[in-house]
Amino acid sequence: MRCAILGFVAGAAFLQTRATLPDPWHLLACALAALVLLLALRGPARAACAGSLLGFCWAALLAHAALSQQLGRLDEGRNLDLIGTVAKLPHDFGEGVRFQFDVDTVLDPTARVPSTLALSWYGAGEQVRLRPGERWRLTVRLQRPHGNANPHGFDYEAWLLGQGVRATGYVRPGAGNRRLDAFVATPSALVERSRDTLRARIMEALAGKPYAAVIVALVVGDQRGIEQADWDIFNRTGVSHLVAISGLHITMIAGLVAWAAAGLWRRSFFTHAQLPLVLPAQKVAALAGAGAALLYVLLAGFGVPAQRTLYMLSVVALALWCGRLASVSHVLCLALGLVVVLDPWCLLWPGFWLSFGAVGVILYAGVGRLQGGEREEGGWRGALRVAGRTQYAVTLGLVPITLLLFAQVSLIGPLANALAIPVVSFVVTPLALAGSLLPAPLSAPLLLLAHEAIAWLAVALGWLARLPLAVWSAPSPPPWLFLLALLGTAWMLAPRGWPHRWIGAASWLPLLTLLPTHPPPGQFRVTAFDVGQGMALLVETEKHRLLYDTGPQYAATQNGATRVLLPYLRARGIHRLDGLIVSHGDVDHAGGALTLLDALQVDWMASSLGPGHPAVRRAATHRRCVAGQGWNWDGIAFEMLQPTPASYADPGLKANARSCTLRISAHGHAILLAADIEAAQEAQLLQAMPDKLRADVLLAPHHGSGTSSTPAFLAAVQPSIGVFQVGHRNRYRHPKKEVFQRYGALGIRRLRTDESGALVFDFGSAIAVREYRREQARYWHDR
Repeated sequence: MRCAILGFVAGAAFLQTRATLPDPWHLLACALAALVLLLALRGPARAACAGSLLGFCWAALLAHAALSQQLGRLDEGRNLDLIGTVAKLPHDFGEGVRFQFDVDTVLDPTARVPSTLALSWYGAGEQVRLRPGERWRLTVRLQRPHGNANPHGFDYEAWLLGQGVRATGYVRPGAGNRRLDAFVATPSALVERSRDTLRARIMEALAGKPYAAVIVALVVGDQRGIEQADWDIFNRTGVSHLVAISGLHITMIAGLVAWAAAGLWRRSFFTHAQLPLVLPAQKVAALAGAGAALLYVLLAGFGVPAQRTLYMLSVVALALWCGRLASVSHVLCLALGLVVVLDPWCLLWPGFWLSFGAVGVILYAGVGRLQGGEREEGGWRGALRVAGRTQYAVTLGLVPITLLLFAQVSLIGPLANALAIPVVSFVVTPLALAGSLLPAPLSAPLLLLAHEAIAWLAVALGWLARLPLAVWSAPSPPPWLFLLALLGTAWMLAPRGWPHRWIGAASWLPLLTLLPTHPPPGQFRVTAFDVGQGMALLVETEKHRLLYDTGPQYAATQNGATRVLLPYLRARGIHRLDGLIVSHGDVDHAGGALTLLDALQVDWMASSLGPGHPAVRRAATHRRCVAGQGWNWDGIAFEMLQPTPASYADPGLKANARSCTLRISAHGHAILLAADIEAAQEAQLLQAMPDKLRADVLLAPHHGSGTSSTPAFLAAVQPSIGVFQVGHRNRYRHPKKEVFQRYGALGIRRLRTDESGALVFDFGSAIAVREYRREQARYWHDR
């Protein structure tokens, strides 16, 4: 059975790497092949091969069903009147509220609208308090799922698919938006309304407290309110797994309920009921523990770690009920199979691999360990020894996968967890749960105690996070290096008696000493990121790196740096930039500047920003962009063409007119980064330096707006490739149709980041172009 389940998981995982889904006839052929293998093969090979084919077919069938609901192309961007219910917990994000909406009725019979939507209601805030289960009539504008596509970035489209959401959009203001029913009773709505009630109760009791969102996460699993600065501390100290309803918390609650149920059931023997004669207390305890785990997991929002724990506890409870002992490996495999059967897209997320990886490491490292000394010693000393060995095994065992997924490992993690696990699991969580469920006179003091405990813990974790060697960072390893480290880790954690276990540590040397890659000597690489409506490009030479613009500001704590640039740079092992150019102060270009300056070492910054701009004050060294500046890195020439010195003395100029315009060239090839210059600045360049404009690749000025890319300018640049960094269906309608056609009429190859994702240009003897969405195409990408 275990081989069949592992094969099933492998087959489902393989489907998630496909660019297209197999048609139904191919799925039928796979099912028949699985049947043939079952008849022809014997032993574990038969089970594994048949399981993999069945896993592939099952995941493909669910994918076909999920993708069958699509928003009609003609329905994108137009007003639609819908009736439906608020599903799951809404999230207030400052400018409004985000929520899932289950559609009951589409009032336009010609429209094709999916059953589940992800909506934003800007300006709702205090005026509209949305609650799960409410039935509303709303006027909305929708679009098909679309997210930024960058190496090492978050795949928003895959996440939406796993959530069953097939369209996103926003609520249009108007008198037609009104609540029809206060509550529509369904099992899902009852659960979500309960979560909402508990969240509201906690936030009311802890109003204004800095870690109220952490208490909410521990009680109802909603982590969206936790500040990014707190997440940075939790991640650096390796305790982020505790800031949720984890498997440890669920097991603890289930165990307490089972113990209490068994005790009460046994006590009934001394009354007239004598219930143990009807049903053994052990079975009652198993049933009560599984029921408590189910209720807690429902409160948690049914995340992968919670699911894994629930299924494992359920299998154990079933085995106890039936009087059959189940091996731990069988229990883990059954939980693994159930999770993937219900949600094959969970294989795409780090939480799945970390959750099952941690349990797998504990099982593997525990073989032959819990005998002899630990078992005979017993008591608290034995418990501490077992806990120490378990933490040691998990810390070592998860190093390769943590580096693969996050390109960093918390060195302070074991110490931080030794401090945080007892506080969070045995103090904060019980107090938070009791405070959430008990009557009002008792709830507030308990919640305040839980908050104070987490606040004191946060102080200690903050101190640990600031230590110089708190985190070890390295580039995300290639697959072969990851597998080598995985084998070495298994060698280190092998049972007693395995020869020379310390030799396994040698497999980590290439993993931990891996260095970031560079272009070959004399060549340079430019990566144009998909940051939505904004600009951000990384320029790399043999020994230097320059970032040109930092992407837009998305929300108060979210920008191009937090969502795109820093995850990419960390995965590459890049923690220092030789230079940063912020072309001008518009929020779509300078939105991530402060975040980058705080997170990375930046040797110098150049911009056209005023001296009072926060990024200028934060930079270690700042200089103005001025035409005529130039430098040479590793044989690559950098030349600033705009703005002119006189432009800084003209207060009437817009920020766009002072855009830092940079030309990079080597060996007869060049790229021109024109930021947001417009027709007037293009004319100045044509007059002042027409011989310096020639470039093979042109970053379309002002995202292809109608006020730039004049015919004369394009004729002078003579690009073979035009790059448009634009947001999908952006409100400015960039690039303008006439401008986009102008590039095409001149025979210029046009590349858009909203269609191609991140673009990589390798400048050598020729120019090689890579499009991320083409290289990493997946069946859920909207094409």
